[in-house]
Amino acid sequence: MTNLKKNMFSKGQIIFGFFFAVVFCVIIIMTYKKDAELHKKHYKGIVWILLAFVSFIASIAAIKFILGY
Repeated sequence: MTNLKKNMFSKGQIIFGFFFAVVFCVIIIMTYKKDAELHKKHYKGIVWILLAFVSFIASIAAIKFILGY
């Protein structure tokens, strides 16, 4: 009985996956840079919302830890 190692992906699939990931990342970066100015304009106070959300979750975790549930 031979013990042959079978690859899950062919060489062509691996090459396609690599190039797809690279092109996808480049497109995402280009889109982000294009929209960065709009984000600065329209989402000025979003950091405070994020801070409130994180502190709310942290307070729930602290209450759970203190009360021992």
